[in-house]
Amino acid sequence: MPRTMSSLEILVTRRYLRLAAVLGASGLIGGAFLATPAGAVPAASAAHRAAVKHVLLISVDGLHQSDLTWYIARHPQSALAKLVRGGVQYTDAKTTNPSDSFPGMVAQATGGGPGTTGIYYDDTYNAALLPAGTTSCKGVKPGVEVDLTEDLDINKASIDAGQGLKNLPGSILSMTGNPTKLIDPTKLPVDPKTCKPVYPNQYLQVNTIFEVARQAGLRTAWSDKHAAYDILDGPSGTGVQDLFTPEINSNALGYAAGNDWTTDNKATQQYDSYKVKAVLNEIDGYDHSRSQKVGTPAIFGLNFQSVSTAEKLPSSDGLTGGYTAKNVPGPLLQNNLDYINAQIGALTAEIHKQHLDGSTTIILSAKHGQSPTDPAALTRIDDGPLLDGLNAAWKKLHPKAADLVAHAVDDDAMLLWLSDRSKAATDFAKAYLLAQSGTGTDINKKSKAYTHGGLTKVYAGADAAHFFGVKPGDARVPDVFGVAQYGVVYTGGTKKVAEHGGGHADDLNVPLVVSGAGTPDRVVDGATVHTTQIAPTILALLGLNPQQLKAVREEGTKVLPVR
Repeated sequence: MPRTMSSLEILVTRRYLRLAAVLGASGLIGGAFLATPAGAVPAASAAHRAAVKHVLLISVDGLHQSDLTWYIARHPQSALAKLVRGGVQYTDAKTTNPSDSFPGMVAQATGGGPGTTGIYYDDTYNAALLPAGTTSCKGVKPGVEVDLTEDLDINKASIDAGQGLKNLPGSILSMTGNPTKLIDPTKLPVDPKTCKPVYPNQYLQVNTIFEVARQAGLRTAWSDKHAAYDILDGPSGTGVQDLFTPEINSNALGYAAGNDWTTDNKATQQYDSYKVKAVLNEIDGYDHSRSQKVGTPAIFGLNFQSVSTAEKLPSSDGLTGGYTAKNVPGPLLQNNLDYINAQIGALTAEIHKQHLDGSTTIILSAKHGQSPTDPAALTRIDDGPLLDGLNAAWKKLHPKAADLVAHAVDDDAMLLWLSDRSKAATDFAKAYLLAQSGTGTDINKKSKAYTHGGLTKVYAGADAAHFFGVKPGDARVPDVFGVAQYGVVYTGGTKKVAEHGGGHADDLNVPLVVSGAGTPDRVVDGATVHTTQIAPTILALLGLNPQQLKAVREEGTKVLPVR
């Protein structure tokens, strides 16, 4: 005799049937968007476009999946909890390695990792380009730092990056939506073929979701922390119509003289709130400054910095930063999780107010995590003496040689570009670093011994190229990529208790939630996914073809399964 279904089962079954009808019409049955041939538009793009017209992408930099889980367990009625319940939560999502802001953000916007996009960090080196400021290129030796930080600004001390606005910081919403013109071209590397400066968007090797959307006649916007996020415009230079980039590393007006917005957590929250206001204006159908009525963008969003600074700072505003125990947020971080929750609440409330609930999907993730989340594991190591020692040891064997390290970036990983890229030189650097021991400091600023240069594994030369999936000798790839021991942070002081850039779980395991229009409710997916999958998913939600992204084609990046 057949079993009679309960009222709850009937409700669930009806919900499933309704969902199946929507997903079947949209090419989503089977746990993922159905694959489509390159150049083809998904069969049900028109139906899907009718359901989803806007995707709001939110990156809470530094946020871990463990932080989100911790917060929701204690605040089940919070805006974050409601966001998670209203869609699909991927509990084993990983960002790029290196886990830095630029490769992390570029991955979300292109569908590709560092080897494909050519973006390894926010401050790297290129062995083929010419030094910044070069105007006569004949005979100039190649090799130059490629800086994508505040250093490119016309005036990095000002939150408007040198635009010259009056009454800052309150007037910052009047900042241009075209920050490319706030980049000083004399600070850019030079292309030896054209003898012209290479802007960030030109440095990117693949196209972006913003460019694909523009080609389809859709509106785009984004808010981030440096003018160098011009990179999101993509090679065409036209990807983001409204790019709002107040400079986070400028002088924080109203706070301690000489400090930027990241050195005081209350200042970071104030800074983040400007970007929230910009997005609220965009939800209302205006540009970020609210000066022109342009319509709500199809793709838009922002990044938050306040969680990241709360994890890094030992203390701020009378509160202890970081974690009190493994994965247990301390007082300052808890305060910032409350802040993020309030901002998410404001954004979702505005979407509801504008009757955009049924046509907007929200994607919550992070460019990077932060390590360590266990305060007892912290070992701060001054990388200066390590690199000085490496250069000295190399010169002892090669008296006429230049410093072996041409450029270095060390946060909680070690990336080195060498002046000599031979196997002998890269092997030498690897052996030297792994042979070093010394003394750093722990969470309480007390001495703490370290071994092997603070590293657990080193990829050098061809091994580093293979790690990133590029050919040996690639002009952009680091010659040495060092994986730090858990808890190691390379810093000469004691002003931070965590960092990002490395490949530990604390660096990589970030939240990924797809919620709202076009998604089922209350789904938890524990399979491993990657933040590169955000890009093709956004395009598929909007009824656009993910295969239009070069990185998606090259890496075979899949649309996120929406079950």
